[in-house]
Amino acid sequence: MVEARSRHEFVAVQLRQRIMQRQYAVGESLPSESMLCAEFEVSRGPVRQALATLKNEGLIQLSQGKPAVVRSHDITQTLDTFTPFTQWARRTGRTAGSRTLEISRRRVSEPAAAALGADPDDFVVEVLRVRLLDGEPTMLERSTFTDRVGSLLFEFDIDSGSITDYLTSRGVRFESMEHVLDAVAAAEAEAEHLGIAPGSPLLRERRTSRDQHGDIFEYADDRYRPDLVAFSIVNARTVDPRVPPGDSNGL
Repeated sequence: MVEARSRHEFVAVQLRQRIMQRQYAVGESLPSESMLCAEFEVSRGPVRQALATLKNEGLIQLSQGKPAVVRSHDITQTLDTFTPFTQWARRTGRTAGSRTLEISRRRVSEPAAAALGADPDDFVVEVLRVRLLDGEPTMLERSTFTDRVGSLLFEFDIDSGSITDYLTSRGVRFESMEHVLDAVAAAEAEAEHLGIAPGSPLLRERRTSRDQHGDIFEYADDRYRPDLVAFSIVNARTVDPRVPPGDSNGL
């Protein structure tokens, strides 16, 4: 019997592994909730929590009164909430790693200056890392921090863990983020770092981070291998205050 505090995590890990190992085909149903309860010797609560986790990762689709259906064999990053790369990897049963290529203090580059609202003569701290999943190069991470925040990183071994977690422990608050996604071709140096062919498609995420005062302190330009990572975006329908409830005319 699994400890109560981790029952849903255990169920999620087991089902996630089965899906990623393709024991279930896309479109195939998972066992029913009652069958999963019997198999893992847990109540419906942990099973439903585990299924909700897999749904948020983009692996399954849930419908009321029906077994979950496999939607994908690949886990997605969600953008409706922010989860640092290291935490996301751990939550999905994988091991995150990093290989630092550069950390330096220099004058701000033009793209970062525009994003940070910095003057051309301002100094910033730039970090360039290869992020790994289970030892495989997955993402090229470029982060530019304001000097005040970035200077804290010279007191941290950035190959040892999450920059976000470390900065949070030093009092930096990642209050909100803005994301822009597009596709780019891998340059020769990027391809070498990621172990892919030059010109291969990469999923680029450009991100700005704000603190509790609304000030931007980080600009990131991260490039992911799309064969290893995908993103999901959860939307809700915007309610038009001019339309009375229940009136769908014109929709």
